[in-house]
Amino acid sequence: MEDRCRAAYERYYEEMGRKADALFLALREAIVAGMLEDGEQLASSRRLAESYGMSRGSVNAAYDMLYAEGFVRPGRGSGTYVSYSKPPASEAGVEVEGKASTLALSAWAQRLPQIKGYTKRPVHEENCIAFDVGYADVELFPQDEWKTAMFAEVRGVLERQYEDYGVIEGHLPLREAIASELRRERSMITSVEHLFITSGSMYGIALLAQLLINPGDQVVVENPCYPGIRRAIAAAGGVIIDADVDDYGIIPQDWDAKLLFVTPTRQYPTGVQLAPERKLELLQWASRHGAVIIEDDYDSEFRWGGRPAEPLKTLDHEGRVVYVGTFSKTMYADLRLGYVITPDALREPLRQAKFLLEPSPSSIAEQRALAVFMASGQYVRHLRRMRRSCGRRLKLFKEQAAEQLAGLFRFTPSDAGLHQYGVWLGTAADYERLIERCQREGVSWNRGERLWRQPEEQRAPAALFGFAHLAEADIKEGMRRIAACWEDVQQQRG
Repeated sequence: MEDRCRAAYERYYEEMGRKADALFLALREAIVAGMLEDGEQLASSRRLAESYGMSRGSVNAAYDMLYAEGFVRPGRGSGTYVSYSKPPASEAGVEVEGKASTLALSAWAQRLPQIKGYTKRPVHEENCIAFDVGYADVELFPQDEWKTAMFAEVRGVLERQYEDYGVIEGHLPLREAIASELRRERSMITSVEHLFITSGSMYGIALLAQLLINPGDQVVVENPCYPGIRRAIAAAGGVIIDADVDDYGIIPQDWDAKLLFVTPTRQYPTGVQLAPERKLELLQWASRHGAVIIEDDYDSEFRWGGRPAEPLKTLDHEGRVVYVGTFSKTMYADLRLGYVITPDALREPLRQAKFLLEPSPSSIAEQRALAVFMASGQYVRHLRRMRRSCGRRLKLFKEQAAEQLAGLFRFTPSDAGLHQYGVWLGTAADYERLIERCQREGVSWNRGERLWRQPEEQRAPAALFGFAHLAEADIKEGMRRIAACWEDVQQQRG
């Protein structure tokens, strides 16, 4: 018996450093695995203590734990015996020889493996200039002011732990601050009763998909679009209808559908703004079909040609538009706070769904800190600084692109956002050669063609260049490297 458990004991002892616990776990492992069979007598405490170099008290403690969990029983007269029989292997799902069990999953869970796109953000070399999308320069963030707000909430979190208990919609002062900001910046009038705080905008999108999509329902999405929207629809069992996009946004059609996802203020990823007449066409379509429009407004706070564009929600007079916003761009990417503004008909269903998943608000310290941050005026001042800085970087990017990348990309005209979208003007083979060469020279960007629904061989090569997180010197050097790499590609091509 001692030899059958020794390897496991040494492993557990090295991990835990406590002999009694290590012996208990080693014996339990041997019993469950069938190495010690039902009815077999265990070694005496004296013998086991001598064999493993421990006290009899430690052995007895291990035996007591086995007895408490029903793995052993005392025998008549003396001795300790195994009282556990390994279940027989069957086709019903018992794990055998390391093979995973077969479990009866729901239809929703069975759809999840079919959803593509679960990738981590790439890790770049130290000297790589990465035009990644999705975040801004952390040096622009008012870290001291935010730390002060966060520390104050953390220090008082225990005293206030029940203050927001059961407030499904989220921290009321934060909802009031968001409503005030939307009224000032976006001309959107909304009540806090219709505003829900979520754990990021993607959380809200996925939850709305669960509420509004039945398996087999047709759902309209822009092509190209943010891949998270496609994943949410697929998880709910929806059937996607692709809607074409041009330089004026989504092209309205008389779709046979009840739900549309759209990014009207700044189409993702192309960056174009939806034309005013098309906004009205979308609302008319929704009215005719009794449909819902989910408006994802992900980064239109950053606009340098005037005020941020007014959302589609401001034109909605029938309660057809659900508005989704986020703080991951204006604050920082790891702050998983977003919000959803619902029409009357969706308010109670969303409240019930959130109650099921989050009976009380999540990230409550962050919610409270952000409410204070906004109420104090720090958020508005931060946005102003970011707009000035990112505006300069966008201007520089456009100048450098015109100078260094002339003839390589056709960039979509855009005066907003934190990235630029460009369609490759050369051959697909040359694009691959350029990407490979640039990776060796320490410069990269995000591939835009992967956001289109067409088969890969039909997609026009494209690029997304994020610039807001890069210093101006890095933008210049990155563009220089791309131009130099293109020269090398041309020379090698002959």
